[in-house]
Amino acid sequence: MIPTIKWENGHIAIIDQRKLPRKKEWLACKTYQDVIVAIREMAIRGAPAIGVAASMGLALGSQTIEMENYEAFMKEFLEMAQQMKLARPTAANLRWAVDRMIKVVTKMNHNKMEEIKAALRKESHIILESDIQINQKIGQNGLKLIPDKTTILTHCNAGALATGGYGTALGLIRAAHDAGKDINVIVDETRPLLQGARLTAFELIEENIPVTIIVDSAAGYFMRKGAIDLVITGADRIASNGDTANKIGSYQLAVLAKENKIPFYVAAPLSTFDPALKNGDSIPIEQRDPEEVTILKGHSLGPKGVNALNPAFDITPAKYISAIITERQIHRPPYKGSISDLFGTDVKQGNKN
Repeated sequence: MIPTIKWENGHIAIIDQRKLPRKKEWLACKTYQDVIVAIREMAIRGAPAIGVAASMGLALGSQTIEMENYEAFMKEFLEMAQQMKLARPTAANLRWAVDRMIKVVTKMNHNKMEEIKAALRKESHIILESDIQINQKIGQNGLKLIPDKTTILTHCNAGALATGGYGTALGLIRAAHDAGKDINVIVDETRPLLQGARLTAFELIEENIPVTIIVDSAAGYFMRKGAIDLVITGADRIASNGDTANKIGSYQLAVLAKENKIPFYVAAPLSTFDPALKNGDSIPIEQRDPEEVTILKGHSLGPKGVNALNPAFDITPAKYISAIITERQIHRPPYKGSISDLFGTDVKQGNKN
């Protein structure tokens, strides 16, 4: 597996995904602001991965707080936490991780500041390690959905690079391959930043899993020809009714899959769910720089001065999703009941995974 993020000599090292697959280069983040920039500029991306990065960034940032008074320490830490939450608005895992780190500080209001800082560092390690274990459980839980011989379409990158390690959607594909199933993967390029062509294809090649790249607009063609057996994606936020936010283009794949009677599966950890949201209409959609659409490697793709719209995500209504695979169980329609039952307990316990 390709490593994503780690502690190294007192700072955070992130594999710079903007440079892949041409070269593997580690980006050193020496301040929590560096981590925020890395998330915003997509040096690290993928909902679980930016959750891990946020927790590590706050642990790093806490080391620079000089106040010995708890209230003063907490005030500065909360300011850091708020900045971290704003790094990318759509992914639920980022907010979940930040809130988890805040809880660590809240519970230690009678401890010394050095003890709080050590606890934050330890918590970030736990979040990283548990993310890998959770992804492996998702892979094992979803195996029953994968035929012994199948061709899978996946969108964007939901592999080791998008998580602490192993992956969600790609983790399920990896688990099926490791179980001896005859797996072929079709990866759409995922414009405008080509996470499918650059990152997912790279991971699959590294794992010796057969992979073919197609342009985004060819998915319907191959579905209609019967060349795709199922679709698996990750998720950035899931509402209480099962509506799911994922990389832009996921919605149209789900609609095409339903039209062609192909299962459309979502693989995601519980930390991606937002049970407070009634439906996907309430999920904020990040709007990114239009130049990501109009410029590629410094070269303009359209006429000078042309406008572009660049939403990073879209919402797939629950009615198009055949199943949602988590580390706890496989959820099937209707989702509202099973998700509500699950989080009626987990929310009260702080969603400890």
